[in-house]
Amino acid sequence: MERKALTQKVIVLGVDGFDPKLAKKFMDQGKMPALKEFTLKGSAREDLVLLGAMPTVTPALWTTLATGAYPGTHGITCFFASDSVYLDTMYYNLDSRKCKAEPLWNVFAEKANKKTLVWHWPGSSWPPTSDSPNLHVVDGTQPSGINNGIPFLDILKVVAGSEKLTVSEYLPNTSHVAPGQGCIIDNVEDLMDNGSEAETSYFRKVISSGNNSKGFQFSIMKDEECGIEALGNMVCDTIKAAIKPASGWIQAPQDAKEFTFIVSNGLERRPALILKNEQGIYDTVQFFKSKKETTSYLTLKNGEIRFDVRDTAKNDKGADVACDRNYQLLDLAKDGSKFNIIINNASQVGRDDYFHPKSLYKEVLENIGNVPVNFRVNGSNETLVRNTMLPSWEHYCEWQAKCLTYFMTNNKYDIIFSHLHNLDGVGHYYWHYACRQDEWNNNEAAYQIFQEEAYRQTDRYLSHFLPFLDQGWTIIITSDHGLLTQEYHGVILGEIHGVNVPVMSQLGYTVMIKDEKGNETKEIDWSKTKAIAIRGDYIYINLKGRNPQGIVDPADKYELETQIISDLYNYRDPRTGRRVVSVAMRNKDAVLLGMGGPECGDIIYFTEEGYNKIHADSLSTQCGYADTSVSPIFVAAGPGIKTNCVTKRVIRQVDVVPTIATITGVRMPAQCEGAPVYQIIAE
Repeated sequence: MERKALTQKVIVLGVDGFDPKLAKKFMDQGKMPALKEFTLKGSAREDLVLLGAMPTVTPALWTTLATGAYPGTHGITCFFASDSVYLDTMYYNLDSRKCKAEPLWNVFAEKANKKTLVWHWPGSSWPPTSDSPNLHVVDGTQPSGINNGIPFLDILKVVAGSEKLTVSEYLPNTSHVAPGQGCIIDNVEDLMDNGSEAETSYFRKVISSGNNSKGFQFSIMKDEECGIEALGNMVCDTIKAAIKPASGWIQAPQDAKEFTFIVSNGLERRPALILKNEQGIYDTVQFFKSKKETTSYLTLKNGEIRFDVRDTAKNDKGADVACDRNYQLLDLAKDGSKFNIIINNASQVGRDDYFHPKSLYKEVLENIGNVPVNFRVNGSNETLVRNTMLPSWEHYCEWQAKCLTYFMTNNKYDIIFSHLHNLDGVGHYYWHYACRQDEWNNNEAAYQIFQEEAYRQTDRYLSHFLPFLDQGWTIIITSDHGLLTQEYHGVILGEIHGVNVPVMSQLGYTVMIKDEKGNETKEIDWSKTKAIAIRGDYIYINLKGRNPQGIVDPADKYELETQIISDLYNYRDPRTGRRVVSVAMRNKDAVLLGMGGPECGDIIYFTEEGYNKIHADSLSTQCGYADTSVSPIFVAAGPGIKTNCVTKRVIRQVDVVPTIATITGVRMPAQCEGAPVYQIIAE
């Protein structure tokens, strides 16, 4: 089915976690003028809502937005895929080779002969599935940022200095940052090593798993610190830096102070100077690699942040490797007696691994600049969110906007599929703090303001593309899902990164091996386990004949599923007495939701409103605290789209691809299950 094209150029501006409920709220308050302009020049529903597919998880939904197929059809049903035999084993799912549906970009490149760019699309885009020279692809191995799937040379450093210290100390794999407002580390001299090696290993496993095609065992989820919010934990090395009078320098000003900081995973010690200004106030830090140097490689004023500092980090063999880092002098006492500095992860320079063709990487470097890397700091500290995290994403948004508008201005491509991760990126770090919890003592009003600022930032990003409506570009603004602020905590069910133990254990379906003292270990007793809840929305029966350690007879499977579903509905939160599960059904029935099939569990379930972790475990229509929702957004404008049109049609996520195909005059992808949004098409 081909038809006359109504537009020759299309860009999809995908923003991960873009919630239409918050967007409309801020737009109506005049805080998102660019989004308002897009709606006036284009089409959308009054509420801006796109009816999302399920599960509400990144790779599944970006794949739906690429293929027009539901997850049950394209086969990407979570961040990880379960092994069909070994229930505690999973495989990384951001891999285009696992997708069973044709993406629209292949149709453009192969059949329509259109130059097509797929830019950091975290849903079945990498590796490229077409050898057409028309198709260019950048990353897609993970959602957080371009090249973030390449291991960092060195992790983030928090350098806390004090004159009260007599010696400097290196504390690897620590996370001491204090919640609330003010200094991230105040009394550094009292700081003890509380290393979090398990947390760091978990973080590194999740981040680096894009390069690992082999299966690995699920984490055992027994508390919230292990769950989806763990992606927002700050993993760093802490350096306790003793501040002393400067000595032994070839060149150092009078009254200068010095300290030593440690980088390269503890392999390299570097000196730094603390300097006075003309008024006699210490307000400057200069960073050196040796006291023999007369020129610093970086100078920071108090409060200053510097992005993309060209640096080096030593590898395991002690050789210097070029890298980029961000540095920030968060605070410096006027008398130079104490300070806090953050040095970001060391991102390798020159890595074109995930650019196809590789010449595209060189073009970006020469015309825009190196790929930025964001600060991964603690969302529980308001100072870090305000002064570090949000400015870091602002820098990334500006860089990405420059890249895409460069391609558009220079007619490099006819079709662009793009993805930005700023909202989801900050969401996992602080969205949950927008609801007051006594145990956190968090300021929900401050975090709701941070939510607003993230949306203002997104609007500034979108504003870069408004002029292209007058240059023949059709622009689609959409997202995979929104982001929920969770109201009720403490129930471990629906976590996507492992086996959800507590509820299933209380119900008697999952049994853990106990140690000699009778305490539960983190190892499943398969001889007594009838079922496990894994990967967010799935429960698998430990079935004889299918699973090596199966104990459930296939003849009993149906009745066991009935009992589990009944128990899930009857389960109540011990703290509140509320029901925790909103929907539970058999695999065969989940086809009603676009799920089911071999890539889903024997039972599919979703948690109730109020219990939803930011996203992934909810129905796509659910709402959260602080005016949040998990629905995705949809706005379209430009050639082929009606102007100032408000439609009442329910627009489904599977409808985006056929709508783009219709206005560009190309055929639908082979497995497409949606329909064009005829009501907004201008003819």
